[in-house]
Amino acid sequence: MNWYVDVLKNYAGFSGRARRKEFWMFSLIHLAVAAVLFGLGLAIDTTIPYFLYVLATFVPSLAVLVRRLHDTGRSGWWFLISFVPLVGGIILLVFVASEGKPEQNEHGANPKLAPQTV
Repeated sequence: MNWYVDVLKNYAGFSGRARRKEFWMFSLIHLAVAAVLFGLGLAIDTTIPYFLYVLATFVPSLAVLVRRLHDTGRSGWWFLISFVPLVGGIILLVFVASEGKPEQNEHGANPKLAPQTV
């Protein structure tokens, strides 16, 4: 849960790098919350809470995606490849699932080597 809250605290931080764990834990919790709100919305015959949640977390989701791309040594603009039909999403999935660059790059130091705050 800390990974999710940390991403929300850094909601507009597009600079720096994000570890795979940070990205995937945020994505997992984000998907679970969205699914619960969508199911709840279907039960009460309105999906307004779901859409408000998705709208509220759009910028943090985009920011963590850009930081994840930075960790792999790519520009954050690579997220636009997801708009290419059929293969764009697959390519983006490969990018975010790949290992980050172990050395320092133009986006900062390796986040695995940085001390973790508790």
